[in-house]
Amino acid sequence: MTLMVICMTPLCEKGRMLSGARSVNTLAGKELVCAIDLGNDMYGNHGLETGLNYELMSRLAQDNHCDVRIVAAGRNDNYIDSLRQGKVDIVITHDTTLADHGINTLRQLTGCSIWATGSTDEETLRQFDRWISHMKGSEEFSRLESRFSATYNPHKLVERGAKTGTISPYDEIIRKYAATLGWDWRMLASVLYQESRFAIGSASFRGAQGLMQVMPSTATYYDVENLLDPEQNIIAGTKHLRRLQNMFRKDGLEGEELIKFTLAAYNAGEGRIIDCRNLAASRQIDNTVWDEVVKVIPLMREDSILEEESVRLGKFQGHETIAYVDQVFSHYDAFCTICPSI
Repeated sequence: MTLMVICMTPLCEKGRMLSGARSVNTLAGKELVCAIDLGNDMYGNHGLETGLNYELMSRLAQDNHCDVRIVAAGRNDNYIDSLRQGKVDIVITHDTTLADHGINTLRQLTGCSIWATGSTDEETLRQFDRWISHMKGSEEFSRLESRFSATYNPHKLVERGAKTGTISPYDEIIRKYAATLGWDWRMLASVLYQESRFAIGSASFRGAQGLMQVMPSTATYYDVENLLDPEQNIIAGTKHLRRLQNMFRKDGLEGEELIKFTLAAYNAGEGRIIDCRNLAASRQIDNTVWDEVVKVIPLMREDSILEEESVRLGKFQGHETIAYVDQVFSHYDAFCTICPSI
C-alpha cells in the first residue's frame, strides 16, 4: 500500500499545491485515527512537538469537517503495519527511514515530524496537500509555532529578568480549572511544569501520562478517556486534586498548608500521607503543618515502623515527595516573579 509522508513541523519547506487539484473535500464526514509517535517531549530535543502536532491535527479535522481520534503510539506498536492494515489512518513520527521499509514517500524531510497516511486515493492526497499549503503559509501556523517553541522554564526566565503574561502553552485551560480548586492559576501551572514540563506526550515508567501525569486507572475513575488530550488530562488531574484537598480540608487544614498536603498526597497517594500524619500525631508533633510532618518521615524508613499501629501501609522513603512539594513551590515563586499579575 502506498503511503504519503507529509510534514508540518517548523523549519520544513512549505507545502505545495498539486497541479490539477480540484476543490473536493474527500475528508468531510470521515472518522480518522491518528497515532502520534514522537517520544517523550519532556526529555527530547524537539521542544513541545507532540503538543504542536496535536493542535495541527485538531485543526485539520476542524477545517476539513472530519472527526479525528488522536492517540499516543505505544512503545511496542508497529505503526507501519498499523497503517498497512488500516488500524490507523495517520501516524506522526520522527522515522526518516520509511523508504527502507518499502514505503514510497511524497516528501522525505529530515529533522521534522513526518505525517504518514495509508491512503492511496489521489484526491485525498491532494486534499492533504491543499490543507498543508494553506496552513503552512498562514498566520495561525506562525502563532502555533511560536506557542510551542517558546521557553517556558520559569527559573531561566527569572535569571533573564523576563516578565510575561504567558507561562505555558495552556494558560487558558489552566486558569479555567485552577478556579475549580480555588487556587492561584500559577500554582496549578507549577504542578503541570513539575509533572511534565508542559509536554502532553510525557509518560512515566509507572504508566502515568500527559500534562499532569495521570494514571489510566485514575482517569477511568473520573470518566476521562483520552489522557493525551490537554484539557481532559487537566480535568482528571484537577478532579483528583480537588478530592484530596476536600479530604484534608475536613481535617481543618487551610491556606498554604492545605495545598502542601494536597500536593504531597497527589505525589505519594493519600494513604502514605495519612500514615505520616498519624505517626506525627502519635509523637505529639503538629500534623497540620507540612514541615513538622516532614520531621517524622525519616522514621517511616525504619524497619521498626512495621510495628507501629498508626501506620497502615508500611515503610515509606518519602524523599521524592518532600522534594516534590519543595519543587512545586519553587516553580510557583518563579512563575509569580515572571508573571506578577494574576
